[in-house]
Amino acid sequence: MRKRNLAAVALAFLGVAMTAAAAVDHSGFAPLQGDFKSGPEVTRACLTCHAEASKQLQKTQHWKWEYVNDAGKKLGKRHVINNFCTSSTTNLGACASCHIGYGMKDAKFDFEAQENVDCLVCHDTTGKYRKPAGLAGNPVTQDMELPTGSGKIVKALDLGSIARKVGKTSRATCGTCHFYGGGGDGVKHGDMDSSLEAPDRMLDVHMDAKGLNFTCTTCHETQNHAVPGSRYGPMGTSLKCENCHGNEPHPANARLNAHVAKVACQTCHISRFARGGVPTKMVWDWSKAGQRGADGKPLVKKNDQGYEVYNGMKGEFAWAENVVPEYVWFNGRILYTVPSDKLDPQAGPVWINRFDGSAKDGKSKIWPVKVFRGKQAWDPVNRTLAFTHLAGNDDTAYWKNLDWKKAVTTGMASVGMPFSGEVAFVETFSTWPITHMVAPKSEALGCADCHAANGRLAKVPGLSMPKLAKENKQ
Repeated sequence: MRKRNLAAVALAFLGVAMTAAAAVDHSGFAPLQGDFKSGPEVTRACLTCHAEASKQLQKTQHWKWEYVNDAGKKLGKRHVINNFCTSSTTNLGACASCHIGYGMKDAKFDFEAQENVDCLVCHDTTGKYRKPAGLAGNPVTQDMELPTGSGKIVKALDLGSIARKVGKTSRATCGTCHFYGGGGDGVKHGDMDSSLEAPDRMLDVHMDAKGLNFTCTTCHETQNHAVPGSRYGPMGTSLKCENCHGNEPHPANARLNAHVAKVACQTCHISRFARGGVPTKMVWDWSKAGQRGADGKPLVKKNDQGYEVYNGMKGEFAWAENVVPEYVWFNGRILYTVPSDKLDPQAGPVWINRFDGSAKDGKSKIWPVKVFRGKQAWDPVNRTLAFTHLAGNDDTAYWKNLDWKKAVTTGMASVGMPFSGEVAFVETFSTWPITHMVAPKSEALGCADCHAANGRLAKVPGLSMPKLAKENKQ
């Protein structure tokens, strides 16, 4: 068993090396010669050889930003409300900078047009390709002022030069969106930030740039452009540590192997997150937004590290590094609060999403998570979360006028939801799995970290925690 597991790891490493070596030089391909005036022009050139690529990608969650779960609820970025920037639905011009397409500025976006697929965002190897917020997922193709009124000129990209140097995806290309989700580096996940572009062994033993050098697709093994691993669908089915390490990953240690049935590998092997030098946002309070400085502009306050702890357009924040996770039972199913759900704040904070599981269901394991805490707008009369129109130059965008009623009126109307005209703020929690930043085994938790009166798992419900035997206390 152990030999097969080690062989699997070795083959995964070999596969990465072989894939990198097999990258095709596109510089001389005829369809990629010359200049390109837009992203769709590049895609049409790509499709002359990769005829099925757009059709494949257009079947994926990555493209649709939509997932219908087993309860019939529509999830995905196009439908849910979160407690970061609240919703992409009414802010697509800004949010679509992280869509793998061109021109998704509103609900009229053509999801069937093959030329709307953005090949460069995943396959750029130059590090120069960017899609700024406010352009609906389009790159800058002529010099322009961004943001409008800032006086800052963003130079046009040479799309032809970038297209001729495309290659395999990398941690950097995936990280363009996934490291910066939620509005900035490390904001959302806690275990994914720019420190993973070229991590050392202590930060991530698998992605160590001078060691195994795993890319994202080493584990998120992609077929026909479909990337496995989503918090909207069942988790832990195709992406499991056991796929390489087996169900008995600790040689000659039956006691540790016995933990595998009830404890996720990440629980012991990711003892802290946000430990690459980039803090993660832990609290976001929208109810504090709205203050202006003496100059009339939204007030901004920063901490000693230069991170915003207050922004008049967004509210108050709390950041942290080297964070000890919280722990929950998790059976792979995530429960969501959707916009139509009626809320009862008297029952406690509203869980935007919650990991399902228990000690008794026979399916769950103890998982490490980041719990993100916030306060956000809701309609206290209709008792629903609010869609807020934040980004844009129109008079109803909150970041333009700091007027909640205008922002929510526009947001709710855009999705056809009733709005009473009243805006209040409700406390919300969201849960994020901690599964990256795997430390070397020498840094794994020891027995005493959990098997103690106030150990890490003390708050996990339904857990009977045996005390350490005397011979193990030292």
